[in-house]
Amino acid sequence: MLQDGKICIGKGEQNVFMYPSMLNRHGLIAGATGTGKTTTLKVLAEDLSLLGVPVFLADIKGDLGGMAVPGTMSDKLQDRLTGMGIDHVDFQSFPVHFFDVYGEKGHPIRTTVSEMGPLLLGRILGLSDVQEDVLNLIFRIADDNNLLLVDIKDLRAMIEYVSNHVKDYTANYGAMSKQSLGAIQRNLLSLDDQGGNIFFGEPALDLRDWMERDIDGKGYINILHCERLFQSPILYSTFMLWMMSELYEMMPEAGDCDKPKIAFFFDEAHLLFRDAPRVLLDKIEQMVKLIRSKGVAVFFITQAPTDIPAPVLAQLSNRIQHALRAYTPAEQKVLKSTVESFRANPKFNTMEVLTSLGVGEALISVLDEKGKPTVVERAKIVCPASQMGAIDDGLRNSIIQKSDLYGKYEKGVDNQSAYEVLSEKAQNEKDKIEAEEQAVKEAKERAIQEKELEKLNKQAAKEAEKQRKEEEKQKAKSMKYVNKVTNSALSAVGREVGRKVARGLFGSFKW
Repeated sequence: MLQDGKICIGKGEQNVFMYPSMLNRHGLIAGATGTGKTTTLKVLAEDLSLLGVPVFLADIKGDLGGMAVPGTMSDKLQDRLTGMGIDHVDFQSFPVHFFDVYGEKGHPIRTTVSEMGPLLLGRILGLSDVQEDVLNLIFRIADDNNLLLVDIKDLRAMIEYVSNHVKDYTANYGAMSKQSLGAIQRNLLSLDDQGGNIFFGEPALDLRDWMERDIDGKGYINILHCERLFQSPILYSTFMLWMMSELYEMMPEAGDCDKPKIAFFFDEAHLLFRDAPRVLLDKIEQMVKLIRSKGVAVFFITQAPTDIPAPVLAQLSNRIQHALRAYTPAEQKVLKSTVESFRANPKFNTMEVLTSLGVGEALISVLDEKGKPTVVERAKIVCPASQMGAIDDGLRNSIIQKSDLYGKYEKGVDNQSAYEVLSEKAQNEKDKIEAEEQAVKEAKERAIQEKELEKLNKQAAKEAEKQRKEEEKQKAKSMKYVNKVTNSALSAVGREVGRKVARGLFGSFKW
């Protein structure tokens, strides 16, 4: 609840206030399961909304949709309020945008492969160091050739293209084994099975849509439905980290503000750091440090402070610690570390109190208006103004369809990107090869035809020569016969003439 522009987060011996100007120093909400972390998150988100601060939070259990509906009084709640000395609650609803990576219970959220980047994508794919290096080179080649990597098929096409032309890139980019390229392809198929083909694409999320306020000046509470996404923990944590990093990239420098520009709540935050490579942890630490100057408040929600790496934990100045249980030596060590992180209150034993807190109670230490940590206070968290628990799908769908964002993200589009460019290039190369092969084939066929024709011509010439010789032979034979006949005839005539002449000379000169 708000009092004089401050957030009254809890009531104990005295009210515990959080100062909006100090919220971009980030915060931690911790505690064992069932101790009241979700209620604390809701109270903070509601009061930030009332201050006009947009909020983003992950809904892992599906019970945060009630923020769109005013709360109602119950006997149990009345008893709690009476015990806290609160006589009135202004129950109200808050402006809500629902999102869902899978588009089932909210506006779809998409990003592009290029925006996700090789570092985060490598973590999702579970790549080895060598494979991550190869993936980095693929992104570099795509950037150098102005090839947009929008969805999974773009990246797969890019990997296939590089694999087919790996020798062309080795000199400028370094060696890339086909084994590593093949491993990345196989992991992409696995990502497809988890829904990668759904959340990698366009239209990509415009984070400016998270920065809206309603007509009353309340900041919108952007709720990401994560029940299905959370079934793939690495995918969930990496996707949330991407959104936080996108906020960092998008927001301009703001310096010290009287209140945050936007607040980001990261539930189940331990998943963000589990099995994360050192380079990624360094990036997270750097981002948490620098995002403060952008006016972004980040709250991590987890079970124990030790879930957060020490360099990141050191940046979380506003701490709300619900009950911890310590039954084993490891748990007792965590308990001791948690107690030591608070500025002690001489009025009570912090360790004893921490293990005896009831549901909805917490130890709270925040920054005062001058930026100094307050002593730890024991307090009961105030109740939310909105409905506790989930809403039915009918109401959820009605809110989604009435939203000014409805229709902007619902239908995916497939613009020209690396897949289309490389497919066209591959088709052109194929057409060129086929044309060259066809030209070679036609040349061979022409050569065969010319050779066959030459053979036929030679054969025809040979036949003609043979025919000529045969004709000449026949002609010669005919001439010989004619000559013979002629000579015979002439001889006969000669003899006859001779005979007649003789008779004429020695006869009566009669013919």
